[in-house]
Amino acid sequence: MKQNIIPILDNGHGSDTPGKRSPVWPDGSQLFEYEFNRDVVRRISLLLKADGIRHFILVPEQKDIPLPDRCGRANELYDKYESAVLFSIHANAGGGTGWECYTSVGQTEADLIASELARQAELEFAPDGWKIRSDYSDGDPDKESQFYILKHTKCPAVLSENFFIDTKKDCRFLMTREGRDRCALIHYKTIKSLIDGTAKYNPYF
Repeated sequence: MKQNIIPILDNGHGSDTPGKRSPVWPDGSQLFEYEFNRDVVRRISLLLKADGIRHFILVPEQKDIPLPDRCGRANELYDKYESAVLFSIHANAGGGTGWECYTSVGQTEADLIASELARQAELEFAPDGWKIRSDYSDGDPDKESQFYILKHTKCPAVLSENFFIDTKKDCRFLMTREGRDRCALIHYKTIKSLIDGTAKYNPYF
């Protein structure tokens, strides 16, 4: 069984990606998703480094890297390290609120990883009244999608949508150090629990 998983951290979008930004709020502030995604990945990376956990940042560049290239990079890493697991970090949009995560369509190893990530999100955010957006129609909390990064990677892949940049309350939270630290923390705790064998949902033990 694959116990020493190697996380691949994917920060979606880039400085040149059209859209993918919050409204300009009355005080003139605005959140750009590429910056948020990279900052959360940086925070996850710092936590993993402190524990000596080997990992990779899929897109070190600031510019947008096309999805086929991102998947190609992930697949090359998976060919070298069969215990690789991809976490794709995003912020949501569409006028909703709360946190959710996605896997590809059908039951795979990624579903159990996503279930553990959703459990960590529930523990972290629900006590503060944040909504954890789930779909239990197939027995687990993650939503399923044909997102390219999920469909075309060989390794188990989970995509998290960390609150909504076009909802003022959510966006304000994502603009804070606390909000970003907490978004990073749930991913870090998921990875640690998978490695340590303490995850409630774990395909590796």
